[in-house]
Amino acid sequence: MQTETIERVTGDPSDDDYRRLLELRTGLRRFLRWSEQQAQAAGLTPAQHQLLLAIRGHPDERGPTVGEVAAYLLLRHHSAVGLVDRAESAGLVAREPDVDNLSVVRLRLTEQGSAQLEALSEQHLEELAHLAPTMHALWDALEHGRDGASGSTPHPAAPPLESS
Repeated sequence: MQTETIERVTGDPSDDDYRRLLELRTGLRRFLRWSEQQAQAAGLTPAQHQLLLAIRGHPDERGPTVGEVAAYLLLRHHSAVGLVDRAESAGLVAREPDVDNLSVVRLRLTEQGSAQLEALSEQHLEELAHLAPTMHALWDALEHGRDGASGSTPHPAAPPLESS
């Protein structure tokens, strides 16, 4: 079954495949550009916005480490340290020692950072709600391929299947 998916994905792309890929990439780029503009309008750099989101979205209530933030943001550790330094100077984040391991430093949002992230996140969720139908349609068309049949093994980047 998995080989069917590989054959379908690795076959020659059709004109429709190229059109859907263009639409998907264009939609993602527009959203990212819009997101950068919203961050700048809120007085943040796009990287600071991503940092705040990485801290707030981290599943451990103690907060992420700089290394974990670097992984989320696809940065080298020293680049993440610089970003955290600038965000700390701007009053957006704070460093705190881990209570279980004093050699580990955790990051948390300040009140200012939380307020700015909350305002931006409300805007982003609203924008995503507007984009969702288009993006779902494009994703489904790409996932189901030319023959309309879905592969038996979803790609790791695919959204989770909804149960009926």
